[in-house]
Amino acid sequence: MLEKKPGALHNGAPFVEWDLPAAIQRVRERLLKPRGDRAFVELLLVTREVGLDALQVACELSLECGVVNGSLVMNELRRLTAPARPVQLELPAQLQLRVEPLADCGRYEQLRSGQYVH
Repeated sequence: MLEKKPGALHNGAPFVEWDLPAAIQRVRERLLKPRGDRAFVELLLVTREVGLDALQVACELSLECGVVNGSLVMNELRRLTAPARPVQLELPAQLQLRVEPLADCGRYEQLRSGQYVH
């Protein structure tokens, strides 16, 4: 229902006395004041995938920063739920470079010369 009518967060009967964790409730209050209904609904929709605990931690982190907006909370949420980075592989000696290539910008200057520019 909230996807289609995010304004229901203000006056909708199920949402008026909604029992949310304190950090999420504080973020909700801050987002809804400047008409951030849609931003808060997006956060709620993401909790279907990641869970309410992850949203609570993301809200706590954004409250610690002192800046509360939907983008920041979503960014914190994505950082918390991002998959772990793969382990860096060690290359065998025969695959490692023996001579590092040098950057030669002179080749690009040749392309800019008269014969290649129309």
